[in-house]
Amino acid sequence: MLEKTKQQGIDFLNNLDTIPTSNKNTIDPKSILNEFGLGSIEVLKEFNERLAPLMVSSPGPRYLGFVTGGSTPASIVGDWLASVYDQNTQAVKAQGGASALIEFETINLLPQLLELPDSFLGGFVTGATMSNFTCLGVARQWFGKQLGKDFAKNGISENINILTATPHSSSIKCLSMLGIGSQNYSTLKTIEGNREAIDITDLEENIKKLNGKPFILISSAGTVNTADFDDFEAISKLREKYNFWWHIDATFGGFATVSEKFKHLVEGWEGADSITIDCHKWLNVPYESAFYLIKKEHVSLQIETFQNSNAPYLGNPLENFNYLNVLPENSRRLRALPAWFSLKAYGKDGFKDIVENSTALALHFANCLIETGSFELLAPIRLNNVCFTLKGNHNQDKVSDFLTILNDKGKVFMTPTVYAGRKGIRASFVNWRTTEEDVKIIIEELNSSILDLEI
Repeated sequence: MLEKTKQQGIDFLNNLDTIPTSNKNTIDPKSILNEFGLGSIEVLKEFNERLAPLMVSSPGPRYLGFVTGGSTPASIVGDWLASVYDQNTQAVKAQGGASALIEFETINLLPQLLELPDSFLGGFVTGATMSNFTCLGVARQWFGKQLGKDFAKNGISENINILTATPHSSSIKCLSMLGIGSQNYSTLKTIEGNREAIDITDLEENIKKLNGKPFILISSAGTVNTADFDDFEAISKLREKYNFWWHIDATFGGFATVSEKFKHLVEGWEGADSITIDCHKWLNVPYESAFYLIKKEHVSLQIETFQNSNAPYLGNPLENFNYLNVLPENSRRLRALPAWFSLKAYGKDGFKDIVENSTALALHFANCLIETGSFELLAPIRLNNVCFTLKGNHNQDKVSDFLTILNDKGKVFMTPTVYAGRKGIRASFVNWRTTEEDVKIIIEELNSSILDLEI
C-alpha cells in the first residue's frame, strides 16, 4: 500500500507542469459508509477515480496565489516521516516520549537562518493565523498585567489598545478569537508615496494620545499586497520612550534576512516581543506549518495564557517544559520535522537562492507586464509580490472577469485584491520550482486571456 502511494506521489510531483492550477471538477459528498469496509487498495482506487480529480497543482511553479510555496523534496521526506512516527510532540523529557527535543533543535536552527538572537522561545503551529493568535494571546495577558489584571483567569475587563497600519486579515481574525474585538483597533496612517508601512510620526502622535496607557503594536515585515516593511529601527527607538508590546507579522517577509540584498528591510526586528513566521511559504515545506517566536522573558505570561492548569499530572510548567503549556494545541504532530529536514538539507545558501530567485522573477514578471501594454502596476516591486491591474480606470469593472478567464485556463493561478481603492490581481513568487520559462508561459496566458476578454 505504501509503495503504491509513494509511486503515486512521485508521479504527481513529476507531472506538476501538466496538472491544471484550477479546475471545475466536483463530487457528490454524500457518500455512503460501507458496512464492512473496502480495504486500503480498493479505497485508493476510489480516491483516484473520484477525489484525485479535485486536486490542483498548488505545489507547482505557476500557482501564484495566496503566497504559497511548493514543498521541497527534503521537506516531503520530513512530512512523510512525521506521519509514520506519529508523535504527539509535547515534552522534552518524559517516559512517554521526548520528540519535542527535535522541535527545540529546529527552533534553534531557524533563528540562525534568520539571524535572530537566542532571546526567543519558539514553537510550531498550523499556520500564520495560529502563530499570530499565540503571540497576541500572550500580548493580551501582558496588557492585563500592566493594569494589575489577569485576563487569562478572569476574562478581559479593560479595553485593550491596539495600534496598527496594514494588518493581515489573520491578525484581525485573532483579535476576534481572543475576545478583543475585530474592530477594536486604531488604524495608523501609512507613509506617503504608495506605501503600506506605518507613518512613524502618526504612530507617536497616537501613542501620546494614550497618555501613558499601555498598548499593543502590530507591525508588518512584508504586507500581503505589496511586501512593504515597517521601520523597525524607528519603532525600536520608540520602545525606549513608551511602554508597549511589539508584535511583528513577518509571515513571509522575515526571510528577507537571508539575502544581503534585502536584510536591511528587517534591521531592528530583534527588539520585538513576538514574531510570526510562516514555513509553508518561503521555507517551502508542506502546508500547515508556521512558528512563533516570543521573548523568553515573557515565558511566565505565556504559561499563564495557555497552561493546562487543571492537569496536575503534567507537573510544574516552569520545571518540566511541555509545549501544551505554552501554545493553543494540546494535540500536536511532529510538525517541526519537515522544517528540520529542509534546514539541514539546503542550509543558508539554499534558502538564499530561493529568496533571491523568487524576488528576481517577481521583478522580471513586472517588467514583462509593463511591456505588454495591457497592464499597470499598482505598487512598486519591493520583494516578491506583484500587485497589478488592467491598464486604465475604464477597465476596472473587467478585472474580475479577466481573472476568472485566466484562472479557468488552468495554466496559472492568481488571486484578486483591492489596493488603494482599485481592483487588482496579486502574483506572489515563493515557489522554489518557478523559473523564467514559467514567467514566459504566464505572460502568454495573460495575453491570450486579454484577447478572450475582448477589451
